[in-house]
Amino acid sequence: MEVRHYLSTQQTEQWAKLVGEAHNIVVLGHAGPDGDAMGAVLALTHYLQAAGKEVVPMTPNACPDFLRWMPGVEQVIFFRNKPGKAQQALDKCDLVFCLDFNSLQRLEDLCAPVENCPAPRIMIDHHLDPEPMAALTVSDPEASATCEILFCILHQIGAYGSMTHEMASCLYCGLMTDTGAFAYNSNRAELFHIIALLIAKGIDKDQIYRNVYYSYTESRLRLMGYLMSEKLEYFPKEHAALFALTEEEMERFHFIRGDAEGFVNLPLQIKDTKLSISLREDTEKPLVRVSLRSIGDFPCNEMAERYFNGGGHFNAAGGWLPKPIDKAIAIARKAIAEFKKES
Repeated sequence: MEVRHYLSTQQTEQWAKLVGEAHNIVVLGHAGPDGDAMGAVLALTHYLQAAGKEVVPMTPNACPDFLRWMPGVEQVIFFRNKPGKAQQALDKCDLVFCLDFNSLQRLEDLCAPVENCPAPRIMIDHHLDPEPMAALTVSDPEASATCEILFCILHQIGAYGSMTHEMASCLYCGLMTDTGAFAYNSNRAELFHIIALLIAKGIDKDQIYRNVYYSYTESRLRLMGYLMSEKLEYFPKEHAALFALTEEEMERFHFIRGDAEGFVNLPLQIKDTKLSISLREDTEKPLVRVSLRSIGDFPCNEMAERYFNGGGHFNAAGGWLPKPIDKAIAIARKAIAEFKKES
């Protein structure tokens, strides 16, 4: 089975010129970096460093604790923690990679510094409607993850032979997490061909799974039980579920970054449920984070755009609302009711 070629002849030449002439490269992932963003950032960082480049991987804020095992994660600059060091890297760089985001707005506080950076950009992403913000854009909304596209590009330019165990582990983590351990958006033979090629590089996929999904705290498990028992609202006629997490509750359950990961998927286990909405008060900004997940033909991205200042994929999207959370809950209830009328 062939690995897909994403780059045209012209784009291959453009890639070679941009990367070949660059000496100092910044590799960016989006705010609230997940496994796909971190996997792509770190895999590409390893590749570029092996090619002799000076590379600074960077994200707007810190990744969750369950991703801190990833090879090279200690190199990543979190802009919110070290804005001065991040700005120095942007001032010095002559190429910027934008991975797993389709708009500079996804960088939040890092948006303006990147906008003001004169270096050319290369975007690799799998979200809908990418903004024209890069000299070279490789976008495929049908891909399961940005790590899938990145693997294909590296394979196309002849980098698979020298791909290290560390690179392969990072790419696999991105594929695994963005498909819910291959439970959705992963029903293609070519994806599993890529996985086989990664396993051939000596990765331990079972250990990677444990690193991500079996590394939470006791408090996180108790929080999950509390949310499902005490906070879950279920709308049987609308086949939808909703729950909200406040700052006070996060403090009570000793919340750390990443503890809410995957909670939004849990109500989808209820028979015939099509939509799940999670609301969470942000502890750093006066807003409520919104996550949406769906099954089948329910368009999460449309709901996110219309009601939650967001967007995303058809079955997985996100957004935000201003505080207080009570008003955010009311808007979410309204969104569920109005989408029911239209369906």
